[in-house]
Amino acid sequence: MKKLLVVLFSIPLFIGCRKVQKQQEATQAQVVEEEAPKKEVPFVWEGANIYFLLTDRFNNGNPNNDVNFGRTEETAVLRGFEGGDIEGITQKIKEGYFTDLGINAIWFTPVVEQIHGATDEGTGKTYGYHGYWAKDWTSIDPNFGTRKDLEELVKTAHSKGIRILLDVVLNHTGPVTEKDHVWPDDWVRTGPKCEFTTYENTTACTLVENLPDILTESDVAVELPDALLAKWKEEGRLSKELDELQLFFDRTGYPRAPRYYIIKWLTDYINDLGVDGFRVDTVKHVNENAWADLHKEANYAFEMWKKKHQDKVLDDNPFYMVGEVYNYGISGGREFNFGDKKVDFFDYGFKSLINFELKSDADKSYETIFKKYSKLLHTKLKDKGVLNYLTSHDDGAPYDKDRTKPYRTANVLLLTPGASQVYYGDETSRSLIIEGTQGDATLRSFMNWEDLDSLPETQKIHKHWQKLGQFRANHPAIGAGKHKRLAKSPYVFSRTYVNGEYRDKVVVGLDLPKGKKSLWVKGFFGDGTKLYDTYSETEVTVANGKVILENDFDIALLELVE
Repeated sequence: MKKLLVVLFSIPLFIGCRKVQKQQEATQAQVVEEEAPKKEVPFVWEGANIYFLLTDRFNNGNPNNDVNFGRTEETAVLRGFEGGDIEGITQKIKEGYFTDLGINAIWFTPVVEQIHGATDEGTGKTYGYHGYWAKDWTSIDPNFGTRKDLEELVKTAHSKGIRILLDVVLNHTGPVTEKDHVWPDDWVRTGPKCEFTTYENTTACTLVENLPDILTESDVAVELPDALLAKWKEEGRLSKELDELQLFFDRTGYPRAPRYYIIKWLTDYINDLGVDGFRVDTVKHVNENAWADLHKEANYAFEMWKKKHQDKVLDDNPFYMVGEVYNYGISGGREFNFGDKKVDFFDYGFKSLINFELKSDADKSYETIFKKYSKLLHTKLKDKGVLNYLTSHDDGAPYDKDRTKPYRTANVLLLTPGASQVYYGDETSRSLIIEGTQGDATLRSFMNWEDLDSLPETQKIHKHWQKLGQFRANHPAIGAGKHKRLAKSPYVFSRTYVNGEYRDKVVVGLDLPKGKKSLWVKGFFGDGTKLYDTYSETEVTVANGKVILENDFDIALLELVE
């Protein structure tokens, strides 16, 4: 009986010991996990993966704001408001759409209040759905949403580690319509029309007829337009706006010239919301010192916002400006040639310029493209950058307009050194040829969410863009690193990025054979190094200077196993 009691007492004791042991093991495992967190990836603008969308054409988050200011006239095909808004973008951020695509910055078309009327530029009646026809820089257009919506978008994006680029226009107002009067003569010129052959006839002119050009070169003080004062008074914010302008001009000492009013209004969005950068429209049509002024005030506003919101600061990157200098190409290096004068826009606040050259390079061999871009970015353009694209909202001759090469497009765009601009629908092969459209409207159809939901081929293409995008976002070496070919056939290359103590090394293979394949990594990764192919989700070990993979993919994205 005593023996039995001893056994009975010892069973729970034994079980208890096992439980304690398991808990200790679990705690130890947890400690090990905590000791080896995933390496934090720094955000580098030079290698950013930026998603560009038309606010009105991406996602309709609030159908209740689709019609405002009596904008009900019939327009030409795809030249009216279609319902996309700020809330729609925020919804997709919350759903993880951008994160899954490896996007770490979003640029959307301007959301300031647009002209109320429609106008015909020769392509049928058009409203300011695209955002480039400002009526009031201090207001958000109700078709796009509210200031609160914009604040929520920025907060939501930042919570996911995504930066926000506002698209800004300093060059012109919106066209004149029955509902929208021309700004005063001391604010704008209404002619001559630009000829684009000299510096003067590119900057001191109107882009198209009926697009009043802000006198950005003027230092003469001007009064605010009566129409704007009356509008603010009706909206109950006249004294607030005037007081803020007084404080701005007192602080800066600038004359009350047209450009300085607009610079104040644009930088308010940084000061109030903490947006991370500007994509600047029509850069070459404005005298360059205006951009230096904009950058100075933008930087000041960004630093002030950081001081006030220290718990919300993402990193120590300064304010970022990327410029659209139409037809600038990376081969030009730092200078843009007007014909009679060259200007280095990088000297006037721009960290980066949009590169119009990649689409003409895109069918060259991968090595030709990658080698060229890596060399230029680490010599002529050292410490600056370019934003590469293959399709956009106003390039009538995009790469692969018929969308027959979606995989090639992804490979070129996302693996070429520099920052990448994914135009909405690149990742879903959204059609760029829409029946009945004229001009750039064909490039601006509504995002093809239905195709993504229902078409297996679209889903497959989308998955490819996601894999490449995530690899790019996780590895600054892809966009900002130095390129080196490791093997010609099959084609294998490396990228290396070093900044202080941070070091990032990757290897990529393209045009690989299906089935069993050998990738040469000798001299870059030593024998015994464990690597992970994120494309096929396979771990491999380097042996005899190479890794062996066996799958049906023609691409490999190799990273170190942490």
